[in-house]
Amino acid sequence: MVRVSRLRRKPSELATATARTNLSQPSFIPAVAPRKKSIRLTLWPLVAATFFMVSGGTYGTEEIVHGAGYGKAILILLLTPLLWSLPTAFMIGELSSALPFEGGYYAWVRRAMGNFWGFQEAWLSLVASIFDMAIYPTLFVAYLTRMFPWFQENHRGVLVALGVVIVCAALNIAGVKVVSTTSLWLFFALSAPFAAIFVLAPFKIGALANAVTKPTTSNVDILGGLLICMWNYMGWDNASTIATEVERPQRTYPRAMLAAVVIVCVTYVLPFAAMWITGLPASAWETGAWADIAQLMGGPLLRIALVAGGMMSGFGMFNALVMSYSRLPLAMAQDGMLPKVFGKLHPKSRAPWVAILALAVGWGLALNLGFERLVTLDIMIYGASLTLEFLALICLRIREPKLKRPFRVPGGLFGAIAVGIPPVLLLGFAIIRSEREVVLGMSALLFGLIVIGAGVLVYLINHALKPAGWAPTEPKPELAA
Repeated sequence: MVRVSRLRRKPSELATATARTNLSQPSFIPAVAPRKKSIRLTLWPLVAATFFMVSGGTYGTEEIVHGAGYGKAILILLLTPLLWSLPTAFMIGELSSALPFEGGYYAWVRRAMGNFWGFQEAWLSLVASIFDMAIYPTLFVAYLTRMFPWFQENHRGVLVALGVVIVCAALNIAGVKVVSTTSLWLFFALSAPFAAIFVLAPFKIGALANAVTKPTTSNVDILGGLLICMWNYMGWDNASTIATEVERPQRTYPRAMLAAVVIVCVTYVLPFAAMWITGLPASAWETGAWADIAQLMGGPLLRIALVAGGMMSGFGMFNALVMSYSRLPLAMAQDGMLPKVFGKLHPKSRAPWVAILALAVGWGLALNLGFERLVTLDIMIYGASLTLEFLALICLRIREPKLKRPFRVPGGLFGAIAVGIPPVLLLGFAIIRSEREVVLGMSALLFGLIVIGAGVLVYLINHALKPAGWAPTEPKPELAA
């Protein structure tokens, strides 16, 4: 077992965890230099970025109503953040305020449990991102084809999705300030059509009970709806990887997490509650159905606005998550756990451009998988990494009780343990459900286990090839927005 130093280090002294000169005990490497105040992310840009890393608005939730009906769907949307999002937000609030390091959750797990588990955390997160990131261009195309069916023919939709990957990669190479500012404006733009639906709904009480809608092809049941709801509420830890690029992270992160939980929940529940009173049958819902429903509520102009919003949602989520995931290879390269080429920064924006391009290739290759299959794989693999984060919370409470924690999960050690129980139980349900999905001729569960096991093999190969680490011990370059 790797022995973790109990001495608290400032972010300027230590990037992630422990000291020595090989992969088992990495050297102290000076972390990112302090940023100028003007280029750091403040509270509301961070809330907006977190919103897109987690939600991106009501788009993508339609299948929940189809599978569960209005009443149960709204109940699921209200209970899931209490059992899934809020515990995760508490955990992230404590760890990100205590250890605001580049790489976020990878840095926490590595410090708490050593290099092996830190590597597994990064591996699981990056592999999950392959399936997660393919979902958002898919949503972009789903709404685009509602307005322009021409894009459904041949491989045009895949080409459009690939275009989303390329544009978002380019924006991220331009820097985090560009991404966060874009996220803030996209939030207001995509929320406007749903605000209009909420205002119009009281004037159409029961009016859509016999409305004729496009036939749906969805076969999602209530359990599938719960799984999709879990996916729509996951990703709270993604904002942690940019901790060194946030103004006063010890104070900003807990506030941003709690604010984002409330905003995401409201944006999910209110539009469905509004549509419930119109009498529209639950069977009319499927992914992309908001476009047709907007036309019933407010005519072609509202339909166009909502389709544009759906496209902005998919684009905004992908754009914000590129910023998050690209910091993992960067931090690992700086810690000597990946070849140092992944630590290369753009000369002007200081963005990790090699990491962004390498990940973009992997994301592009997964664009052809179906929506529900992507969700199932994403939750299962992401769930394993989230479990490691909750274990890191407990380990750090035991091993480093004197670590300064500006925000703490209430209840002492018992509270730190209890807060992880509901999310882990929900993840158990997701694992059981994954047996019904088929990937490459095998169950999604078996496929996921193979992917998880591959992380152990990759670590052993990595360690065998470079026992002393890939990157030389040198100061970490400054990242800029």
